[in-house]
Amino acid sequence: MAGEQVTIELGKAGKVQGAGTSQQGAAVSFHNIHYKVNQAKGCLCWRKKSAKDILIDLNGIMKPGLNAIMGATGSGKSSFLDVLAARKDPAGLSGQVLIDGAPQPPNFKCLSGYVVQDDVVMGTLTVRENFSFSAALRLPSSVSQAIKEQKVEELIQQLGLSRVADSRVGTQLIRGISGGERKRTNIGMELIINPPVLFLDEPTTGLDASTANSVLMLLKRMANSGRTIILSIHQPRYSIYRLFDSLTLLVNGRQVYHGAAQSALDYFSDIGYTCEPHNNPADFFLDVINGDSTSVDKEDLDSVLKSRKGIEDKLVEDYRSCPDFKRTKAELERIAQGNGTDRSSSYRTVTYSTSFLTQFHWVLKRTFRNLMLNPQTSVAQMAVTLFLALIVGAIFFNVQDDPSGIQNRFGALFFIIVNQCFSSLSSAELFIAERKLFVHESISGYYRISVYFLSKILSDILTLRAFPAILFSCVAYFMIGLKPTAEAFFLFMFTVILVAYTATAMALAISADQTVVAIANIFMTIACVFMMIFAGLLVNLPSIVSWLAWLKYLSIPRYGLAALQVNEFYGLNFCRGLNSSSIPPGTICEGQDFLTEQGVDYSSWGFWQNHVALGVMSACFLAIAYLKLRFINKFT
Repeated sequence: MAGEQVTIELGKAGKVQGAGTSQQGAAVSFHNIHYKVNQAKGCLCWRKKSAKDILIDLNGIMKPGLNAIMGATGSGKSSFLDVLAARKDPAGLSGQVLIDGAPQPPNFKCLSGYVVQDDVVMGTLTVRENFSFSAALRLPSSVSQAIKEQKVEELIQQLGLSRVADSRVGTQLIRGISGGERKRTNIGMELIINPPVLFLDEPTTGLDASTANSVLMLLKRMANSGRTIILSIHQPRYSIYRLFDSLTLLVNGRQVYHGAAQSALDYFSDIGYTCEPHNNPADFFLDVINGDSTSVDKEDLDSVLKSRKGIEDKLVEDYRSCPDFKRTKAELERIAQGNGTDRSSSYRTVTYSTSFLTQFHWVLKRTFRNLMLNPQTSVAQMAVTLFLALIVGAIFFNVQDDPSGIQNRFGALFFIIVNQCFSSLSSAELFIAERKLFVHESISGYYRISVYFLSKILSDILTLRAFPAILFSCVAYFMIGLKPTAEAFFLFMFTVILVAYTATAMALAISADQTVVAIANIFMTIACVFMMIFAGLLVNLPSIVSWLAWLKYLSIPRYGLAALQVNEFYGLNFCRGLNSSSIPPGTICEGQDFLTEQGVDYSSWGFWQNHVALGVMSACFLAIAYLKLRFINKFT
């Protein structure tokens, strides 16, 4: 279609439409919304759950335009936004949200746009690359690549990002685009599918006044074109407030106003709260909600209860008595007539526009690109590995085949195995650092959880674990002077890599459901120290009492050290060249004798069973990590 203007449109049915369509926002109505959560109270040994109301009997309609949800901190703004966007756990939620009078589609959170409060774009990629990633996964495979690229270019122009389109978004180590441009990039990631409803949680957070104003002006232009935009906001300046078409005020989860934003001041004046000249309406509303008596007419002071709770009750009662509320209720009853569909089913389904292989290709490509562009996790990892290999090689340099060589070899092998375990602690950040990005993208239908998990495992294990282990083996093995045969060297390298894999899998299993890296590191350090005790150096394993001996089977270092011991000591003689008369009694000359003393089975099966055990442990740990990732999204 040469020369023809082509646009991509996501209609109410969630289908991509061709040229000639115009954006029409959807009317979002909410009926008797009540949301509560269970809170645990009491000590660790005795905890009692009690229900806490977060949202209480909310009713209203948000039509195409700019709809704002305002309230003090903790008033329930974000929770209300999540309920409207079908992103809250249906347990504890009652009421109904309708889209143009019909129940929300089961995959509504994949069809609508949702811009979270914190930036959730890949900082190592450019603006264009982030948009291309969203287009590749959120637009159906039936849409050609040329149209997807055109959609990306149109968005870049629409959002005013042409100047920085090929600039990286930025990370802590990479200087990127400005805060306003980052926010517009986040918005663009959701606009790829041209959603009929766009939700934004605190879009001005972290922005200066001028930048926040420019972002809201952009949203206003989109709202004027017919899109339904619903946002939560705390305390906007007046230049931002005047852009709102609809305003919903919340106090501790209850409505005190819902209607036209420009009529709000008149409403509050009618119930006895007058805004002073030149005062920002947003500041005035918060003053009223917080019980600031300076915002109340003097003659009405005696009629207002002094407690904040009393003021809240009065505001709620006044709103429920006003004509606007009654008109809204009547319209809601008309909309809800004949609608008896079950609400809960619309909160649980995530659908995908692309196949597993397409998702895997794009996610793996982005993951490797992010890895290569992040020097902290690529170059630094190899540099530290090389440094440690040189250190251990220098300490145990050129071990001899004499009685001292036994201790030096044993110490070197123990250090190598323990180093691999502790080096794997860095993988704790693998899921934690991108937790918000993963949660947002997976519940928005970008990709399957299994796709993300496999991509991360392949990128981390094949690069940050395999390559450093290979480098370490090549340097340390020959500097130490271990058994000079090709077979022994490659078995050594294979064992070191497998130990690194298993320790990494354990770190992922521990950290997958954590939100703080420091906490995950504490758990993993405790686990590694505990396993190190049962590795075979600090305590002779055959001498451990029977009721504690079983703990050695949970030790990753034990299996790795045992395999390396068999690989190195089997067949060595440490008394060669010495006179039998000069050998002190009790001296171990044969490597097999040393292995027997350590309780290591040096048979063929005894050697390979260590690798089998490490493989089984890796599989179990990875399965735990995957299940934890699925649990994260279970109720979102």
